[in-house]
Amino acid sequence: MGSNSNHIVEPDRQERASLRAMTGLCQVSDDVGTRVLEAQLRTADSVALLRQVMNLCGLVFIWQVFTHCCSPVMLGLWSAGLIGCTLVGVLMDRARRNANNSGLTSRDLRRHGLGALLQGIIWAGCMMLVAHAGETEELVALWTLISCIMVCGAISYAATPLSAAAFLLPCIAGLFGMFHDGGQLPLRALATSYALSLLIGCVIYARTFARQHSTSVQLEEKSEVVSLLLREYEGGGSDWLWQTDSLRRISSVSTRFAETMGLDPAQLEGEPLVQILAGSSWESGRFAAGLHSLADHLKRRESFSNLVLPVEVKGETRWWELSASPRHDENGLFLGFRGVASDVTAQRESADKIARLARFDPLTGLPNRSHLREALDKAMAATRGRTPGCGFLMIDLDRFKAINDTLGHQTGDKLLSQVARRLRQICSGPEFCGRIGGDEFGVVIPTVSDSHRIEQLSSAIISALSAPYQVDQHMLYVGASVGSAMSPMDGGESESLIRSADLALYRAKDEGGGLHCAYEPQLHAKAEERRLLELALREALAKDQLHVLYQPVVDATSGRVLGFEALVRWTHPEMGPISPAKFVPVAEEARLIAPIGEWVLRTACMEAMRWPDDVRIAVNVSAEQLTNPSFVSAVVSALAQSGLEARRLELEVTESVFMNEDAGALRVLDQLLGLGIQLSLDDFGTGYSSLGYLSRTRFNTIKIDRSFVVGASKNTPESLAIIRAVVTLADSLGMTTTAEGVETEVELEMVRQLGCKKVQGYYFGRPMAAQDAIGLFPPPQERARA
Repeated sequence: MGSNSNHIVEPDRQERASLRAMTGLCQVSDDVGTRVLEAQLRTADSVALLRQVMNLCGLVFIWQVFTHCCSPVMLGLWSAGLIGCTLVGVLMDRARRNANNSGLTSRDLRRHGLGALLQGIIWAGCMMLVAHAGETEELVALWTLISCIMVCGAISYAATPLSAAAFLLPCIAGLFGMFHDGGQLPLRALATSYALSLLIGCVIYARTFARQHSTSVQLEEKSEVVSLLLREYEGGGSDWLWQTDSLRRISSVSTRFAETMGLDPAQLEGEPLVQILAGSSWESGRFAAGLHSLADHLKRRESFSNLVLPVEVKGETRWWELSASPRHDENGLFLGFRGVASDVTAQRESADKIARLARFDPLTGLPNRSHLREALDKAMAATRGRTPGCGFLMIDLDRFKAINDTLGHQTGDKLLSQVARRLRQICSGPEFCGRIGGDEFGVVIPTVSDSHRIEQLSSAIISALSAPYQVDQHMLYVGASVGSAMSPMDGGESESLIRSADLALYRAKDEGGGLHCAYEPQLHAKAEERRLLELALREALAKDQLHVLYQPVVDATSGRVLGFEALVRWTHPEMGPISPAKFVPVAEEARLIAPIGEWVLRTACMEAMRWPDDVRIAVNVSAEQLTNPSFVSAVVSALAQSGLEARRLELEVTESVFMNEDAGALRVLDQLLGLGIQLSLDDFGTGYSSLGYLSRTRFNTIKIDRSFVVGASKNTPESLAIIRAVVTLADSLGMTTTAEGVETEVELEMVRQLGCKKVQGYYFGRPMAAQDAIGLFPPPQERARA
């Protein structure tokens, strides 16, 4: 069917193709032009006998009338040419007829025109031959013969304008030679006008012929397509024909229709169409809307198309698509309907599934982000003008990433499904809950009577989602944080309300998670400040506005400088110095901590090359850097470019490295140790401290946080006990200890007595510039003499 439909072109394109085929002056490239060409030659062949008989009659006439005035030799030569040309034409015509005029090309049309040209030249030669020997009366007789010859030629060549022009134009030239005297000018004009009229008539006829035949081809092909469609409807697996009589009863039941209904054609013949389609619902009278629409169309006797309705087939509901038009006889009498039906159950189910996927989350079955947004839009529209209006909760799971990282995403997906079930149970009233994405969920509260309702619902959600989960063989624990916002105070539009709830959630997560925070106006200001700070930090990194200070680490007994800790600092051109406690969290969130850390590492290694060979440089490394596969390469590159020995580089990590149970970070630490680099565990005891950390990686140094140093200087028993335990543990594992934040002589004496080997703090020096750090050592010449 596809190949036939390609032949059905627009009428103007059909006509252009036909005209090109009609002239024979260009190659025919489409089927329409070929079929027009075949029709032209077939029509010309059908009247070729008239032309040939007229040629023979003309030959006899010439010999009868002009033998006394013309040379017999010349007449004989002319006669031989005419007879030969006629025989060639007869042979060519017979060859085409034997081939049934198929496989023709424009070359055949040009050959046909060449034969017509030869005949025209021969008759023009006759006119020239007789004109110089005959009298006026004889010329008139010759003109009478020539006019008959031209008429017969025009008739036989009418469908082939190229041949008509090839035959008539030489004849017109011959007329000029025949009426060559000045007194014969009127006859010349009359004869020429007559010949030109014949030529124009041939062209007009040929054009009409081509147009009509193109139309016939188009109608024929359309008829073939329709017939093919009908056969496909009858024999196909999903489409069939149906028709009714004037009383809306099924008639002429097709085999495919009966098979689809699961009945014999005889069982369907004469039955009301609507009753058959209604099935068991016919008795109850509870029809689908589509069936009511079908009945209305049949009653009003109007055409319809693509009408989809449920149909009961063998006790199962199927979906059919019907199209039909009324039938009338030649007198306009209504005969019934005839139409096409197809089973679109699969398409309907697929469309329903796609529609569901577009509105529901496939993992949890909860409404997705867009559906949740629609519900919030409706709630805000319904409560517009009321205070309070509606509420929105933004929910985020705590510690969910650790489960994904340790147990895999499949376990995480199962956990999210259980979270969704618990949310449905809690939000079983007017609340509308959905999944926003990842481990984030949202709840729309259509009407908020007071803020206590939001607080109660948030507490219930946190409590329910924090209960343990059984997933396969694992008992899992996650918490939940909730941020809330109410309209219109916290946002007049859906987008702003969601943004406010998100800011409140961010605050809840920032405060440790597991709690609910309501939106407050200052949160937006903080978020904007954080955004501007991130932009400024990106610019600072690009424009080299950061700098490194160095804080000395000294021997607790002798006070000798053993090394320095590299500390990054930022002085903004307009905002001035910005605390690391403020910009480092922003850098971590914006994923800038890795490029900043690498820059600090390279800068510190280059500066350490100016110090004595026994002085180390300590550089802080974030957990994000350790999870980067290229971190070890960056460390090796920094050492190679600076020339610093690996033993002089100490990398400080915090306990957060071990929080995600990331084996990759541990492998990186082992690789660094293998290179000879020193490792230091920073801020030990302030986080989720575990002795298991020390068994996983061979640290060289444990740094004791300043909070314990201050507590111990005040004789706090817990602080003293912790420091003693850490020192004892470090000594037994072959590690050293560094007490951080020592600021007074009392604190220094205390950490000495507790056994700390190294000290760092303001008592020995604040973070200083590179020039001040190198000033703590003798000049290189003195170091060399020493």
